[in-house]
Amino acid sequence: MRLAVFSDVHGNWTAFEAALADFHAQGGADRIWLLGDFAAFGPFPARCVAQVREMLADAEADEARKGTVRAIRGNTDRYLTQGARALSKPVEDADQFAAFVHGQREVNEALQWALEQFSFEDYETLRRLHSECDLNVPGFGAVIGYHAVPGNDEAYLTPDTPADEAADFLLDREGRLAIGGHIHVQMDRALPGGWRAINVGSVGMSFDQPGFAEWGLFTFEGGDVHVDLRAVPYDLEGVIASYGEVGFPSPGWVEQRLRQLP
Repeated sequence: MRLAVFSDVHGNWTAFEAALADFHAQGGADRIWLLGDFAAFGPFPARCVAQVREMLADAEADEARKGTVRAIRGNTDRYLTQGARALSKPVEDADQFAAFVHGQREVNEALQWALEQFSFEDYETLRRLHSECDLNVPGFGAVIGYHAVPGNDEAYLTPDTPADEAADFLLDREGRLAIGGHIHVQMDRALPGGWRAINVGSVGMSFDQPGFAEWGLFTFEGGDVHVDLRAVPYDLEGVIASYGEVGFPSPGWVEQRLRQLP
């Protein structure tokens, strides 16, 4: 049995296309999970949400494939559908305050712009998403999928998170394999309690491999799992140019994130 996992598309249709082309080149999968953050901060938010909707609908229209494609929401999907924003620590001096005001403006304008690209159908697609997914693989056991950590779409389980703290994130879940996104960095960690925590990285805004669309392919066989963390190149320069073409409000800020410039 094969499971393909995509996360953090962030409105980057070019990268999403590259990842899906690689998915098909690898022979596809029996099941597909999409772990959230589909639209915000990219030049083509509505197109990416439409792709998610199409993938879900295609599976549900085929009696043999019903339930094989699952999609959950990420924190930025929640921001877009509920008007929420990430919590920030209070600043302590005038310079920090100026940077805080500037950063809040960029984020708020980017989220508002993405929302204005949506149809109501796009909005409803994100609004209806659940927060987690799970799968019991015969001969292997339970696999769980989430955006950041179970029960919290903004927490950070990273390669550097202390082992005990990382294990605590999974304390009230049962299983062997935990798969997430959110941090935009690929990761494969063994944790206390018998968990193996995988992060498939980001399709549209990788922080560890700029210009590459990241995703994960999991092959279950003989009671074990082979993890293939994929990264395929896409036209980064074309994506950066498209921000200006579509009228995105803060193209310089997003270019910095896409290129991972200091």
